[in-house]
Amino acid sequence: MSVGWSIHRLQLLHELQMRGTITAVATALSYSPSTVSHQLTQLEREVGAPLLQPDGRRVRLTAAGETVAAHAARVLSLEEQTRDELDVDNPMPAPVRIAALQTSARALLPRMLDMLVVSHPGLRVEVWVIPPEEGLFEVEARGFDLVIAEQYPGHTREHRPGLDRVSLGRDPIRLAVSPDSPIYSLEDARGAAWTMEPRGTAVRSWCVQQCRGAGFEPDVRYSSADLLAQVRLISSGHAVGLLPEQLLAGDESPVRLIDLPGSPTREIFTAAREASAESKGVIAVREALQHAFHDATAVFEDPHAMPHVE
Repeated sequence: MSVGWSIHRLQLLHELQMRGTITAVATALSYSPSTVSHQLTQLEREVGAPLLQPDGRRVRLTAAGETVAAHAARVLSLEEQTRDELDVDNPMPAPVRIAALQTSARALLPRMLDMLVVSHPGLRVEVWVIPPEEGLFEVEARGFDLVIAEQYPGHTREHRPGLDRVSLGRDPIRLAVSPDSPIYSLEDARGAAWTMEPRGTAVRSWCVQQCRGAGFEPDVRYSSADLLAQVRLISSGHAVGLLPEQLLAGDESPVRLIDLPGSPTREIFTAAREASAESKGVIAVREALQHAFHDATAVFEDPHAMPHVE
């Protein structure tokens, strides 16, 4: 009689396909590399075919390994759907793990949590603030249930397999300068010191293109993924930068915002695995996020809410 394949070991193979190395799998799942290797060897015995082969100091999946990994993804999705169906009658939805970008964590999460306290009291929500690129990957890899991500004009995010995508709305992007800055247009910022996110990010590329479109190469002296640090540099007059409105929600650092040509906006969206998109917890969180985004937008549209906007 043939032996059934362990779902746990199938998950490890799926993780290896996603993450690329046994060390990365071990780190993500809090195992030792030797434990992961041993479990994958056991899976090869269950399947009856070699699933891995050496590739330098690493391993890679064989053709059979790729086939079994694709099967593993289907099995894990079916298991997740089944769990959600069984959870329908449960008065308390399963916890929801969220990967959020910094601006949305600042502008939306407090409002979202306030709403969930009323609509779904007791629902456990866990949040990690990480870059959108990492968040989208980790949702696909089942590290999170939902990601709040962004995409800038002309820099769309990859549509990862098995993930849905729901737009929350648009967030205006403007040039931010100190209150007493002599700069009143993007062209005026030609000789200014700039602060931007690190090289290789979509937003850095977009910001540089805006400057080049205005006829100059930006002098980027300060590079930081911490947008609040960027706000402090701008507020104190040491730099200028292109910032989304959401970042300034509740921030007391005075900045003056200047409209950009074409009034560009970034899109804020959520993504979840298709297998879990209909779960009670994910639906509840998405509904609360949509209301929070609407409320945040209404605050920014209030002419008295942003005294330094022009």
